[in-house]
Amino acid sequence: MDKICIAIVGVGGWGRNHVRTFMNLKECRLKYIYDRSPQTLQGILDLYPSLHAATSFEQILNDDEVQAVVVATNSNSHYAVGKAILEAGKDALIEKPLALQVDEAEELVEIARRTGRLIQVGHLLLFHPAVRCLKDLIDRGELGEVYYVYCQRLNLGIVRKDENSLWSLAPHDISLANHLLGAEPVAVKAAGGSYLQNGIEDVMFVTLQYPGGRMAHVHVSWLDPRKVRRVTIVGSKKMVVFDDLEPAEKIRVYDKGVARLDYENYGESLAIRSGDIHIPSIPNIEPLKIQAQHFIECVRERRQPLVDGREGLAVVRALAAASRELVVDPNGRS
Repeated sequence: MDKICIAIVGVGGWGRNHVRTFMNLKECRLKYIYDRSPQTLQGILDLYPSLHAATSFEQILNDDEVQAVVVATNSNSHYAVGKAILEAGKDALIEKPLALQVDEAEELVEIARRTGRLIQVGHLLLFHPAVRCLKDLIDRGELGEVYYVYCQRLNLGIVRKDENSLWSLAPHDISLANHLLGAEPVAVKAAGGSYLQNGIEDVMFVTLQYPGGRMAHVHVSWLDPRKVRRVTIVGSKKMVVFDDLEPAEKIRVYDKGVARLDYENYGESLAIRSGDIHIPSIPNIEPLKIQAQHFIECVRERRQPLVDGREGLAVVRALAAASRELVVDPNGRS
């Protein structure tokens, strides 16, 4: 079986992880890496001497041997770089978010449809084995009717200067909520504050309303004393907590809930039910490897990825809606 020939554009902070991952996949051949920074390129070549650095982005576009390209550039260039790749007749794995404007994301999806190319968006969390377990629990009805999802992504972490915490961090959790609830939000509200830099929100609280009265709440911040990566799902039968920072017991399923009891003489009553805690076994496989393998399989088999352009577009729509509805500090800190 011939190996899928790929290139990676943008090999800085996160892109270098793509290089490591695809270099270790036997199903593909990484032919080129490209970055505008000579120092960044040289750092990768020092680690992987067998790699070749493209002299220009156009060299990748014009090479008919290259079948697919990974885009790990700054988010403000995702649209332009992705468009050029698709129009050159190549499939694209584009890091999140797919674009910074809804019309740009829509155009990328349309170009892919028109040219018969594939878009996979780098919503990495959906390839996490624990998230696959959560989705299975929901789809099998183990949790009953899902009432709401609550996501926390907090840290005293990297402070961005070119994007706020909404666009930097929330794509992960919005894509997760859409995936678990199987729908796009019908309404979005958001509140945030800028405490370190004027006009760049360090903390955001986003509430998403879904069909059927379901709800998701997303709390993201790079100005928080503790690192938190936690998802809580509350259902009518059971509740579950996914803590990605737990080394082993990442998921806990709580057999807890509230039962509605009808008594003929005493009217309606609510009773708290508390049962056992179940900790399922989660495979210890790197999500980035699963995502890369999935992309290569989709390119080879010509099938739509799990996180295709339409899924990426749905997240951009939600982010844009949150930005429009953003309530800021009345003292003008945002």
